[in-house]
Amino acid sequence: MKALPEDVRPYKRTPIFTEATVPPGLLKQHTTKEGAWAKIVVLEGRLLYRILVPEVSEILLTPDQYGVVEPQVPHEVSPDGPVRFFVEFCRVPRE
Repeated sequence: MKALPEDVRPYKRTPIFTEATVPPGLLKQHTTKEGAWAKIVVLEGRLLYRILVPEVSEILLTPDQYGVVEPQVPHEVSPDGPVRFFVEFCRVPRE
């Protein structure tokens, strides 16, 4: 699993989603903005995180395993049963 760069800082966080409230856009291929990293944090349950480029890679996220989204890399998520999670967006602070 990739790690967030040491110099990025959180700037925005989504509400907590469940398997019933996850926005449809997260369930299909999407990307972050240029320069935006994201940390997918699972509070309860399991969430399948698929990185789609350069090849498909699947990671099962749990409360013990968060996901790292690199800027502009296509990805999607899929609940694996009941789940509660949020996404925290990060970037290098402007000086």
